[in-house]
Amino acid sequence: MKNLLYIVLIFLPFLTGAQLSLEEKNKIAALRIKIENASHDTTIIQAWIDWDNMIYVADPDLDLALNKKIDSLCEKNLAKKNSKKEKEFYVKSRSFALNNIGLIYKHQGDYALAIEYYEDGLALSESVDDKKGIANSYNNIANVYRNQGNYAKAIEYYMLALTLNEEIENKTGISMCLNNIGILYEFQGEYDKAVEYYSKSLEIDKELGNKKGIAASYGNIGNIYSDEFEYAKAIEYMMKSLELKKEMGNQSGIAITLINLGNVYKGLEDYDKAIEYYTESLQINEELGNLQGKAMCLNNIGVVYVKQNLHQEALKYCSKSLDISKELGAIIEIQNASKTLWEIYKTIGEPAKALEMHELYVVSKDSVLSMQNQKEVLNQAYKYAYEKQATADSIKAAEANKVKDALLAAEQAENKQHQLEAEQQELQKYYLIGFLGLALLFGGFIYNRFRVTRTQKNTIEDQKNIVDRAYDELEEKNKEILDSIVYAKRIQNAILPPPKLVKEYLSNSFVLYLPKDIVAGDFYWVEHRDDKILFAACDCTGHGVPGALVSVICVNGLNRSVREHGLTDPGKILDKTREMVIAEFEKSEDEVHDGMDVSLASLEGNKLEWAGANNPLWLVRNGELIVYKPDHQPIGKYTQPTPFTTHSIDLQKGDTIYVFTDGYQDQFGGDKGKKLKAANFKKLLLSIQGETMPNQKQIIEAHFNKWKGEFEQIDDVCVIGVRV
Repeated sequence: MKNLLYIVLIFLPFLTGAQLSLEEKNKIAALRIKIENASHDTTIIQAWIDWDNMIYVADPDLDLALNKKIDSLCEKNLAKKNSKKEKEFYVKSRSFALNNIGLIYKHQGDYALAIEYYEDGLALSESVDDKKGIANSYNNIANVYRNQGNYAKAIEYYMLALTLNEEIENKTGISMCLNNIGILYEFQGEYDKAVEYYSKSLEIDKELGNKKGIAASYGNIGNIYSDEFEYAKAIEYMMKSLELKKEMGNQSGIAITLINLGNVYKGLEDYDKAIEYYTESLQINEELGNLQGKAMCLNNIGVVYVKQNLHQEALKYCSKSLDISKELGAIIEIQNASKTLWEIYKTIGEPAKALEMHELYVVSKDSVLSMQNQKEVLNQAYKYAYEKQATADSIKAAEANKVKDALLAAEQAENKQHQLEAEQQELQKYYLIGFLGLALLFGGFIYNRFRVTRTQKNTIEDQKNIVDRAYDELEEKNKEILDSIVYAKRIQNAILPPPKLVKEYLSNSFVLYLPKDIVAGDFYWVEHRDDKILFAACDCTGHGVPGALVSVICVNGLNRSVREHGLTDPGKILDKTREMVIAEFEKSEDEVHDGMDVSLASLEGNKLEWAGANNPLWLVRNGELIVYKPDHQPIGKYTQPTPFTTHSIDLQKGDTIYVFTDGYQDQFGGDKGKKLKAANFKKLLLSIQGETMPNQKQIIEAHFNKWKGEFEQIDDVCVIGVRV
């Protein structure tokens, strides 16, 4: 048996050498000598385990063979009579191997077989009360359920794993659980919460020097930034993750990070770079036999080819992706591939196949949505898991104090009996004296209360008359103020462009305008000059009456910049408006720092020029949302003002432009009373691109009202959408 193991060992350095450092090769050489000279199977098994921890899943075939050898050798020894210590070693080692075999099958997309091995490993760990092994199996099972979209089951097992790891103070296990819970938050779109958990996990892994965990956290944080379109930060974190995974020779991890980098460059429209990363990942997944990863790469390459109008190439890759996805039963990959194929067949004029793919897309999408509807179940699972643990802790504490409390209670009861007897004798002496004194006091009290009540009644009547007069006066003042504000609203409405004018200049557009109060600090602005249509969403300091007063000055600045000074370049308009707004406020003796944030566009045919003061412009094109970032300075006083930047954008037919103020995404609401946030606003806009612009307005407004619910509107809202 030892000779057979040695034969395999001879070839391992050549199979894995390209992925191992010199230090690791030296360690493997030492392990070979250790196995060759071993006099006991425990020594051989431990050497194999140490070896496996170095190669991880860099070579799945080799890793699988190695762990099956460990399993077989442990099983053989467990059939013999062993000491308690030896039995525990063989059980733990066999559980380790079974979990690793399950991990390999999970990477290959065979989830049923992976669960089978994980559960076998779990049973072994439970037989010797190996809490670390039990927690590891729980975590592995949860990962499979997460990949299958069964989030309720996933969180159930993650919480079991986290509880055990905290009990035994296993920091590596705690970090792993925190990271995985972060992934679940990311799936729910709660990116801030996800980053919080990833950061906690990263902190622990840095303390432990756990490269595998550090790489995972870096990669996950990078994905969050990618989801929020912050591509520079996404690349920074993904490259850190990639570097560490290459150091460890973690090929499956490298493949995942390469896909994520491809997604980032696809978002940046650097299609050559995107295909380069997807192709590299595809090659690794083929070597690893990771069919799900292969399907993802093939479809992603197909999507890029669609964007480059290379439809025949796209068809080839996406068809392969769909075949593999069907074989695996990978619902999300089936959805993605069928959607891309539907678009391809529509474009190349094959309606029958387009219809077939559309039907498959709808069915798979419904399945995915069903998975996503488990969010409420997931939240309930969180609550249940924590409440269950709290209850267990309470019971344990109660049992621990039961004997102590019983003894203390007996002693207290005896002392109380003596005390009561003494107190009863003393009280009897005072009862008679107290009764006589109380009778005299009660008579005096009744007479005194009669006099006080009569005086209070007269005082209250006088005060009521004063309050009634004050209320009438206040009501009259309030009516006068309200009438003035309503009249101010008429004036503000007269300043705003009428809907008819907006429709004339921007025929395929909408304006959603929802003031928080009667008058607003937000406003929209439209102007026509030299065949150019200028439009802007503006947010002045404050809301209500103060905001409205500032808006009058800012509207005047915009109008004069165009009408008097003849400006049409958005950056120069903002420069001139800032100059005039500052000049107006400098007339005051007080230091005034009020001003305006604005997103201003100039449209002429298919040419768009744009400039922003703190507020961006979003452009949706072919299902992708592109963010144009503003200058981070207001229209008003600023410590280091610079000229505003004008961006030139070549538009394509079907492009949709959005400019807006921050009131929509800053609104509190939803089930947890949180901000709506930009990421959710982006998702909403991407989801309604098939709708007309009037319908988009209705959907955006309905979504805002539903999100707000019973919460108060916190700011004015202004959103302008224009389709080319």
